[in-house]
Amino acid sequence: MSRHGKVLVAMSGGIDSTVTALMLHDQGYEVVGITMKTWDYASAGTSKKETGCCNLDSFNDARAAAVHHGFSHFILDIRDEFGDFVINNFVDEYLAGRTPNPCVLCNTHIKWRALMKRADALDCEFIATGHYASIREEDGRGVISKGVDETKDQSYVLWGLDQAVIKRTLLPLGTYRKTEIRQMAFDYGYPELAKKAESYEICFVPDNDYRGFLKRKVDGLEEQVDGGNFVLTDGTVVGQHKGYPFYTVGQRKGLIALGRPIYVTEIIPETNTVVLGDESDLEKNEMTVGGINMVKYPEITNGMEAITKIRYKDKGALSNLYTEDGLVKVRFYENVKGIAPGQSAVFYDGNDLIGGGIIRRKSEADIFG
Repeated sequence: MSRHGKVLVAMSGGIDSTVTALMLHDQGYEVVGITMKTWDYASAGTSKKETGCCNLDSFNDARAAAVHHGFSHFILDIRDEFGDFVINNFVDEYLAGRTPNPCVLCNTHIKWRALMKRADALDCEFIATGHYASIREEDGRGVISKGVDETKDQSYVLWGLDQAVIKRTLLPLGTYRKTEIRQMAFDYGYPELAKKAESYEICFVPDNDYRGFLKRKVDGLEEQVDGGNFVLTDGTVVGQHKGYPFYTVGQRKGLIALGRPIYVTEIIPETNTVVLGDESDLEKNEMTVGGINMVKYPEITNGMEAITKIRYKDKGALSNLYTEDGLVKVRFYENVKGIAPGQSAVFYDGNDLIGGGIIRRKSEADIFG
């Protein structure tokens, strides 16, 4: 009988998840390791060698650690559910003129759901991952907080988790810095893990060419969208582009020459239009967010003050939040640059995660006028 209960640990074969499993094992939990196969590179249509979490070496590394330390390990193939949901959403978002964040979607709807399902089947009270964030209970709610290592904090990608999941999740790395985890890997006898490179690519776009991926997934896409207009913010047509799905808000390279630096400031899929402007045109002081999930509080009160992050590496900006019919209007104290529809907006109360949602396009946000 374990001292603390039975925990299902998501093990990718990398340093963070391996140290997570070994820490919990040492603490007296009955650990069951599980490695999820979400994608295979042969399906991506590229020749790049498999790297990251979905390759045989990673599976073997995770299994070897489990066997060496005497706990069970399983490999779970979730390619079908991953592909149907995450990849279809990825394609649909670009076709809707937005810039998706598939890792957030995968965490919320695929990996945690798969973990919970298997945890129940294996009678595990808890699930655990190697994310750099912390969880505590306060006023009956599970609260997610930033990890102490600001350079590695991953609370941003966890905003979509619901309370039932949060209360069963363990995040042991939240109180450690990456340098400490590397030292633990050495101490556990895994120096190769401490030196293992980290992958920041989208797993199903291994060459980082999302445009090529879209072309392979949507038959005839290039012909359907080629030749739309580049326009300035005042509506002046200044050229033709290769298709609105192949551009993102904030993009500077691969546009047209106008004698000065220009950026994509808006994408209008309904008319196959890409709007160009100066860097200052990327600065906005408000945005609308939908698909809201609340974490620390059950709801947002109008005028609530929050630090809002509009991308993973964003430091965040002071703002006020207002709600109406399920949407949140975010009004920033000062202009922020590069608000991209489709990305996650995540709200913080100090280090605590209030909640988050998906940034809407202008045409999707007219409820506030």
